Amino acid sequence: MLKLRDIALMLSILLMGILLGGIVYSHIVYFPPYLSELPASSVLVNGPHALHEEYFWLAIHPLAILSLIASLVANRKDRLRRKMIAIPLTVYVLAIVATSLYFVPELQNFHNSPSMNVSTAEWYARGQRWQRLSWIRGTLLLLSYIPLLVALRSGGTSGLRQSDGAL
Repeated sequence: MLKLRDIALMLSILLMGILLGGIVYSHIVYFPPYLSELPASSVLVNGPHALHEEYFWLAIHPLAILSLIASLVANRKDRLRRKMIAIPLTVYVLAIVATSLYFVPELQNFHNSPSMNVSTAEWYARGQRWQRLSWIRGTLLLLSYIPLLVALRSGGTSGLRQSDGAL
């Protein structure tokens, strides 16, 4: 039977997977056209038919952070799981700090680009730099996802161990 600690961990894995899917989608579908020709391409985020991807991020970030904290608390007695959950939580917190200090302010500048006196070439360079750095941030988050899967695979004493045949 699944225990609370396993359910908390599975929820963290699910939410982090959704978050990673959003990152990949945004970087393949949304950001290339949006950042390709600022200020003209800012029409994607301005006007009556603007896309508002911030609703997704404002919903998923608190859920993912809270689920990781809940997983850490629920698995606090299992040393391996505690470590495997602390890794992505730490990386995620650092990514949120970087997002707050650089990525979101720059996105606000991109949004306001029509009213700013910046050349198209500079906007393009800034957009490309933003995308490169964001791919690095996303890659680090993806790599930090692996320990969550290791934690689930380890199973501790909850009945999810490989020797029990459950996984």
